[in-house]
Amino acid sequence: MSECQTDVLSVASCPSRLLLDQIADKWSVLILASLHHGPLRFNAIKRRIEGVTQKALTQCLRRLERNGIVERRVIATSPISVEYEITALGHSLDRPFQALYLWTLEHLPEVESARARYDQRETEG
Repeated sequence: MSECQTDVLSVASCPSRLLLDQIADKWSVLILASLHHGPLRFNAIKRRIEGVTQKALTQCLRRLERNGIVERRVIATSPISVEYEITALGHSLDRPFQALYLWTLEHLPEVESARARYDQRETEG
């Protein structure tokens, strides 16, 4: 077992850190949520995710494809289009992401209270 597998916290070059960064960022989570019910074309994904730029979406989709989380398929239409679909490996993230989403729903009031207390302290201090 590599040093990285035994202690991801103390090995800065650990490949699992890079993977975690690439699958758990804001855009990745929202892209996977958009694709959850089936394949979509690039512009359909962009329309679903308010605030994502074309550049950010392109970069994120490439990272997800490189990691085997999504599959890119060229559709031979005129003009040629591309659609993206979650792979079987990507679907294995359904449970953890659903748990994270449910956690945010359950604990959002507590988080908002903590933010308000923190912000109040910062303005007083």
